[in-house]
Amino acid sequence: MTHDSKPLDQREVDETGIHWDQDMSYDSYLSLDKLLDSQKLVTGAHDEMMFVIIHQASELWMKLCIHEIGAAMREVENDNLGAVFKMLSRVSRIQGQLRQSWAVLSTMTPADYLAFRDDLGQSSGFQSFQYREIEFALGNKNAALIEVHRKNPQRYARLREVLHAPSFYDLCLGQLGKKGFDIPSDYLDRDWSQPYAPSKAVEAAWARVYSDPSKYWDLYELAEKLIDLEQEFAMWRFSHMKTVERIIGYRQGTGGTSGVAFLEKALKLRFFPELWTVRSEL
Repeated sequence: MTHDSKPLDQREVDETGIHWDQDMSYDSYLSLDKLLDSQKLVTGAHDEMMFVIIHQASELWMKLCIHEIGAAMREVENDNLGAVFKMLSRVSRIQGQLRQSWAVLSTMTPADYLAFRDDLGQSSGFQSFQYREIEFALGNKNAALIEVHRKNPQRYARLREVLHAPSFYDLCLGQLGKKGFDIPSDYLDRDWSQPYAPSKAVEAAWARVYSDPSKYWDLYELAEKLIDLEQEFAMWRFSHMKTVERIIGYRQGTGGTSGVAFLEKALKLRFFPELWTVRSEL
């Protein structure tokens, strides 16, 4: 069977059964009027439109990340690891989309950015409350970082809630404990707002999982999904850092951070440290 690429004539259009009058249209379902009117540019610089859209689209993808991570955490708490795998795979794919956005942004030259950078004031991606929620949910806790949101009570309260709740990794360690692995009690009940410190006992538990995948298949698959997620996250961070370096070099960030130097430090952070160190011990 061949496919005729000839456009439909008027008679064929009339016979397709297209719904010309809709109670629920594509535009209304997606609130496109509101969405496409959200690009409020502050300069006449050509590249500002791209800059705004990339960051807005990134925030939408992060909203989906939060949706998926939250659902996955609830499934872990309900001992339903099978449902978690698809959700974590989706988050990893979203991270790939976010990483690709930096490839688009890197088409902006230093001169292009300097045409509107000063008009951004002190606004910065460092202030993304959704990004901070994702990091907290995955385990990178730092109470000082929520202070930039204190002027927004709702967002500040939400970040405090996530800060003081168990992270995804904390819940995974709870699963190891439930299944009989020797997880120290102070890793199963602690001050969740404090940064996670790696444990040799936790590493030994993951080593048991990796030494017998068929026996511990659910935990083995969970560990690999977590590794996928963190690898994509690290690649996103690296692409972010290189894009910033390409455009502004080592200038200070608009939000007051050290810019590239700040982003370089973030590359060394680990959400699930024992899942990486265990590989050297197997």
